[in-house]
Amino acid sequence: METAATYRGTVYPWQCDHIGHMNIMWYVGKFDEANWNLFARVGLTPTYLRESGCGMAGVQQNIAYKRELMAGDIVEVTSVLLEIRDKSIRFRHEMRNAETGEIAASCEISAVHLDRQVRRAAPFPEAIRKIAETQLVAAEPVSV
Repeated sequence: METAATYRGTVYPWQCDHIGHMNIMWYVGKFDEANWNLFARVGLTPTYLRESGCGMAGVQQNIAYKRELMAGDIVEVTSVLLEIRDKSIRFRHEMRNAETGEIAASCEISAVHLDRQVRRAAPFPEAIRKIAETQLVAAEPVSV
């Protein structure tokens, strides 16, 4: 799968905690922004979600924190698709300090495609499934 960035940004001073590094709530927020760019690559675009009446819901998220990010650091997240099933998708993000290249955190997420009207999981359309299948990568163990 293409490994171009799914998120780029900066750590702002107000995102840092009493220890001086980016607070965990901001790691989650930056990973969430990466989600939407990854989804768009497989056809789960804002237009598709609005017009289809479907949505995406995270059901599991595991984060490993590796290095601190400090105010002023430039952040880049890259993402890979690990699995697509009938109604769910699993993917991994890596957050790096863009200056040093060091991995600051990784995150593996499972999400469900759902029908917003009935609020239940729904199968992915065949077109989205086909695009996603071309972008799958083999899962590698995440070191903690």
